[in-house]
Amino acid sequence: MKRVAAIVLGFGLVGCAGGPPSVRYSDGFMREVRETANPSTVVATEIAFARAAREDGQAAAMRQYLAGGGVIHDRGGVVDAGGWIAAQAAIPAPHQWTPLAIWSSCDGQLAISQGKYVGPDREWGFYVTVWERERNGSYRWIYTTGAPDAALTQRETRAAAPPAEEDESVIVVQAIPMIQGAVADCRTGDDTSSPGASAIADETASGGGVSDDGSLAWRWVQRADGGRSFAAQHWQGGQWKSAFDFVVTPDGRVDPQ
Repeated sequence: MKRVAAIVLGFGLVGCAGGPPSVRYSDGFMREVRETANPSTVVATEIAFARAAREDGQAAAMRQYLAGGGVIHDRGGVVDAGGWIAAQAAIPAPHQWTPLAIWSSCDGQLAISQGKYVGPDREWGFYVTVWERERNGSYRWIYTTGAPDAALTQRETRAAAPPAEEDESVIVVQAIPMIQGAVADCRTGDDTSSPGASAIADETASGGGVSDDGSLAWRWVQRADGGRSFAAQHWQGGQWKSAFDFVVTPDGRVDPQ
């Protein structure tokens, strides 16, 4: 997987008085940019999303970056995200979250981010979000799920703990992680195979999708016992390959297997 810098310089630059004149790009050039995979754009969207949650509140940020028809996958299954957000009296915002990896379709129309978060209770966990690119080139989320992870919580708590000789009020600033970025291979007209989907014995519901160019696929599954899972596949080397799997146990925690 190609590495993508966690902080992308140049986003949101504004012109200064007396500075160089603005550059106009042709419609053809802008169309080509919009049709090209760029995982760093998804990274920038994730960072902006997290900042909006801190500044404007979790509910407002979720609505701002939500695509029409977006869903949330929780223990009870998949629910309409817009209705769920509207029904909440308050949504506790995570203290912070950050993407760790981005998978993109060849044309950039679909992207999947996987990252870690820490909640108000100081419990750490992992999340998955599926993003679709809109006509204007911006990304909006269409699916998200997440769950706390005991091992991650232990590691992060230990890493943030001040040395014994230091005052407990000392704030330990952790380094921003490098974010992995992978772009699927483009498919030719001769490639007609579909991504495989293994059957799950107690599956009660499932869903997902495939990018318009057929290079990135994702699938969610809800189990009868309350467990849930997410799997992503991408087109690599002329065949479908697993990108990653995310499994949550019936008690709502990341499966350690």
